[in-house]
Amino acid sequence: MIRAALFDVYGTCVDWHTGMRTAAERMLAEKGLDTGAGRAIAEGWRRRYQPSMDRVRSGRDPYRPLDAIQIETLDDVLDEMNLSHHVDAGDRAALNAAWDALPAWPDTAESLRRLASVMPVAACSNGSRAMMARLADHAGLTWTTIAGAELARTFKPEPAVYLKSCAALGTSPAETVMVACHDDDLDAAAACGLATAFVPRPAEWGAGASPEPVDTGRFTFHADTLCALVDRIARASA
Repeated sequence: MIRAALFDVYGTCVDWHTGMRTAAERMLAEKGLDTGAGRAIAEGWRRRYQPSMDRVRSGRDPYRPLDAIQIETLDDVLDEMNLSHHVDAGDRAALNAAWDALPAWPDTAESLRRLASVMPVAACSNGSRAMMARLADHAGLTWTTIAGAELARTFKPEPAVYLKSCAALGTSPAETVMVACHDDDLDAAAACGLATAFVPRPAEWGAGASPEPVDTGRFTFHADTLCALVDRIARASA
């Protein structure tokens, strides 16, 4: 029986692409620069997300919260795009803060409320607990608690993240479902004994993106919308 749910956040619950592209375009417009570079900033920054955490996962670097790592990878993006001389420390801090003000997908807030009425639900993100709290306030996300990377002092898909998140909810892995739009996140959770729930977010990388097809048959639950998915999870808890 499913007794609790963990949720990936960036991409699954919130639309990082629209939020970060818009923030970058706004900054560029204020400086009289080409706003067309906004998408490249957002996507280049996101593509550095996993490689930047590999140094922690491998043990080469000590754990640091994601917001501290992100400000460094932003520097790399701006250097590569020859924009560093236009963007001062205040601009960089404002861009980094935009990760805390991303828009939720239209079905997220209601889906979380519905599921939270029948079981504990927790954020299980690579973002820090402070980032998740600020994002929850902004986007109206209902969490019973905030788990994830900071509890484990490492990043997904390391097993400790999923296992310590289950422990924070007081449930065993077999009693916990991981909800995500990323199949690698779900595969890692399944390897730790969690049930898995997949929802597609085809616009995660923006309109016109062409996501790779996913074999949904290997997941415990899957549905085309988050509302339908949480209904299936809720029925499994009855």
